[in-house]
Amino acid sequence: MKHILVKLLDYQYLSRDESRELLIAIVRGEVPDTQVAALITIFLMRSISVEEVLGFREALVEMRVPVDLKEYKAIDIVGTGGDGKNTFNISTSACFVVAGAGYPVVKHGNYGATSVSGSSNAMEQQGVKFTTDIHVLRKSIEAANIAYLHAPFFSPALKAVAPVRKSLGVRNFFNVLGPLINPSDPEYQLLGVYDLSMSRLYSYIYQASRKKFGIVHSLDGYDEISLTGQFKVVTNKGEQLFMPEELGFNRVRQEEIFGGNTIEDVVSVFNRVLNCTATQPQMDVVIANAAFAIQIIENKKPIAECIEIAKNSLYGKKALNALKKFVEINR
Repeated sequence: MKHILVKLLDYQYLSRDESRELLIAIVRGEVPDTQVAALITIFLMRSISVEEVLGFREALVEMRVPVDLKEYKAIDIVGTGGDGKNTFNISTSACFVVAGAGYPVVKHGNYGATSVSGSSNAMEQQGVKFTTDIHVLRKSIEAANIAYLHAPFFSPALKAVAPVRKSLGVRNFFNVLGPLINPSDPEYQLLGVYDLSMSRLYSYIYQASRKKFGIVHSLDGYDEISLTGQFKVVTNKGEQLFMPEELGFNRVRQEEIFGGNTIEDVVSVFNRVLNCTATQPQMDVVIANAAFAIQIIENKKPIAECIEIAKNSLYGKKALNALKKFVEINR
């Protein structure tokens, strides 16, 4: 580990094998928390390479608990986190809108590490009990069009480093890895990233894997479509810039999508969105993210049509019904 740290501090990059072996050592408890913290700090101060990401991912994939849900051809909607914006659970809300519209979703999520509330916090507040039981997961998809995979249950590596990540409270390379290790390896993925360099990194990785994907980044720093300004969308077909007004949305102020200072505050917004009692800006950002997720699946539909599908799911209470069925099965 000392050799690795010296190498990294000397502005050198790790090979794929070195990265893989390093992460395996961390998970086995062979690396002290202080050195893990130093490693996280180094990667915060400089960009991570494709080879390093692939090596870390290989280690996590080797150690994860696989789950076979391939026949559902599902989508995952996820953000890297680490943007420091502390919005409400936008991607989680969008998952239920997509599920309500009739598309299978396999959401991979965790507790908040760099924000107040992660998707697992939102699920727990609904009374959901996390599970690895394939029969429950299949029943959940078939009845509600959505299954939830709590990351620590399927990726012990993430559980091993959770205390260090939480104590540091800043974005780190585990934020980068999380979206790449959904144990169901879904057919489609909409990913939000906190800066444009991350967008390029994931684009290289996704293109190599031939996954059908969309990567979104709001140019003012959000790891999701925030509607606070211009945003970029990168897909298998290329990249495009959008303004909220071009899609029929009013521009949103940052404070209008702030989640709050407690888990209860953040989750209450999630609940109000699905009950259609939230503010228009809160509901609009969820609709926008859900619409671009739907377009990854329905790649021949124009985005305007996908927005209408998302609106119909939310305002028609289909998303709320999906949540109710999901909670009923997963209590």
